[in-house]
Amino acid sequence: MHNDGNVVPLHKAATDQATRSPLARLPVILLQVRDKAAQLLRHGLQALFDNADDTLFEMADRARNDVEQNLFFEAMRDLRLKRKSIERGFLEQFFEAFVSLTQYDITRSTLPQLLAFDANASLPNDDLERNVAVEAMVSKVLNREGFALDQLTTRLSVLLGKELLEQHNPMGPAMLCEYFLQAGRNLGVEIKVKLIILKLFERYVLSSADQLYAEANQLLIATGVLPELKPAPARRAADRAAASAHAEPAETVVRCGNTQIDDSVQEVFAALQELLFHVRGSVAPTLELSAPAQPISTRDLLRLLSHLQQYVPALAAQDDFDLRNQLEQLLTRVSVKSGKSRVVGVADEDVINLIAMLFECILDDRNLPDSLKALIGRLQIPMLKVAVLDKSFFSRSSHPARRLLNEIATAAMGWGQCDDHERDSLYLRIEQVVQRLLNDFVDDPAIFSELLADFLAFTSDERRRSELLEQRTRDAEEGRAKAELARQRVEQALNETLLGKLLPQGVVVFVQDAWSKVLLLTCLKHGDQSAEWHADVQTMAQLIWSVQRHEEADASLRLLSLVPGLLKSLRDGLSSSAFDPFATSEFFSELEVLHVQLFERPAPRAPEQTTPRDAPVMVEVLEEIFLRTADEGPVDTTSVRLPADDVGLLQVDQLRLGCWVEFQEDEENTLRCKLAAIIEATGKYIFVNRTGMKVLERSRTGLALELRRGAVRALDDTLLFDRALESVIGNLRRLNHGK
Repeated sequence: MHNDGNVVPLHKAATDQATRSPLARLPVILLQVRDKAAQLLRHGLQALFDNADDTLFEMADRARNDVEQNLFFEAMRDLRLKRKSIERGFLEQFFEAFVSLTQYDITRSTLPQLLAFDANASLPNDDLERNVAVEAMVSKVLNREGFALDQLTTRLSVLLGKELLEQHNPMGPAMLCEYFLQAGRNLGVEIKVKLIILKLFERYVLSSADQLYAEANQLLIATGVLPELKPAPARRAADRAAASAHAEPAETVVRCGNTQIDDSVQEVFAALQELLFHVRGSVAPTLELSAPAQPISTRDLLRLLSHLQQYVPALAAQDDFDLRNQLEQLLTRVSVKSGKSRVVGVADEDVINLIAMLFECILDDRNLPDSLKALIGRLQIPMLKVAVLDKSFFSRSSHPARRLLNEIATAAMGWGQCDDHERDSLYLRIEQVVQRLLNDFVDDPAIFSELLADFLAFTSDERRRSELLEQRTRDAEEGRAKAELARQRVEQALNETLLGKLLPQGVVVFVQDAWSKVLLLTCLKHGDQSAEWHADVQTMAQLIWSVQRHEEADASLRLLSLVPGLLKSLRDGLSSSAFDPFATSEFFSELEVLHVQLFERPAPRAPEQTTPRDAPVMVEVLEEIFLRTADEGPVDTTSVRLPADDVGLLQVDQLRLGCWVEFQEDEENTLRCKLAAIIEATGKYIFVNRTGMKVLERSRTGLALELRRGAVRALDDTLLFDRALESVIGNLRRLNHGK
């Protein structure tokens, strides 16, 4: 078929068969546009929810009272529980909006609810606040991306063969907000929290509208849909970061405005400067000049740091790399060259000292793998430069540079000493981030937002894969625990029935090897309180009774009436457990002989006495029966008992699911793993590696003993930067008190 690149309107391209399915009537290119956009929107929603916890926790931390704090904690819980349904609901509505394009009629289509509301109408205060907030969000997107959206709407109109209004474009900001509001309508949170969540939607979803529209337009241009339209001006990464920053931080929704934020940043930095007073003077030229010292400008300091930054890869490999010492040497050279004593300004020196101390703490942190320390050490100058440029680095936990450092440390928490880092995809990605900062970061902090977004997208994919394997591990362990309990229950039933009895050896072997499997299957399938379980246990008891000689007068009659039903029950049970038919046939032949002998012969003698040639071999069951599994020997029934208040047990009980621990395997090697499951039925603690694969299991007592002797320790998985900053502040306070 000749393809000249012309666009065929939808209403002309549809066939009779296609009219039965709305999706079938959508051009393939439109489905591609939809799927590409859905992928981008899905990433945005995931970033939203990944960051919602941090934002709401910060709000709770700053709450004025317990009631307000509980409001944010409840919102965190509600959002976690409903996250998946909101994501699913949003995308379902997005897909439905594309399907509805097949029946689109400009004269009948209604506006999205949030655009249809009358500003003069009487609305509840909550609805009014929400609508005003959404209208502002939509206006921002239209102001920034209106040109690209117009082009996209025009191209979609050509595809549909009819005019499509911009407000009905499934990818327009109004429609996107509508999907989100509808998907989250069951969130049981107050308007204050809803506004915060809307701001997060603006920050993590609407801020990437430029990419959304650019990719959609490119796809349509590539298939010949109005390629002659002048493209929208390209936006730099810095502009995209500015757009994201233009979406106000969610936490500022409940504040008065940006002035208060600036004041807060200054207050925090001023407090840090007071603590840093006694460590000033460590960054100065090493020669004495008669002229008074002249501070260099912040711009010149950044130039010096950019110069040093080029040598970081080589220097970072050396143990004696000292940023302040390197700066001193540069200042000395500058002073000699200019003939004036040049020093760093007070505020800049305070930042230098603070960053240097932060990195000292980070590189001494026992919770960080050594291989990661080497990479993070190379970030010292980029982090110093961003802190010189933006003092909110120290006060704002959501600062992109600070978050990037925290995300890197969190992602690499599970690295072990024996891992092959050079081939590890995460290690390579972190190395790329570090190298990109060293090569490209001059004085535009927007690069941190860009790298953070890319890194979060990468780690979220890795996390999803590890969570899937982790869940499979948990399911498998739950299954093992259930099988273990069932096995113990079967052992109990066997011992209750057989212990102390003198029985034909063939019957004992049959019960232990064959009927135990029937009981195990029944216990797993129906439980040990079920009618099926009791029936199978009764069948075993009847079998044992049937091969013993009884003195009662009616014993023979009872045996005659019992045997037909007993044989049927035995056959049904063995058949349900897929027991070997040949072995089954052999056993029934042996059982028939035993029953005949009970009618014809006197009671058999004990095994140590001389027996007739055809008499069955008899055994007395004196030891408890322990069943074996396919991969284990007999179950170890001995265990150490510790008192309830044992220090090791108390430490075990403080471990939470998802926490990381480090096991000392021998003098040189350690193993890092995460507590993935606590199997209550068996008391097993299951540990997995970074990929979600099981690497260890311990009993509660065994883990307590290892904790007590220091062979295992819990890792601190709180945020790296926050941990280091807290440590530095503590050290400075002690230093100041000492003086």
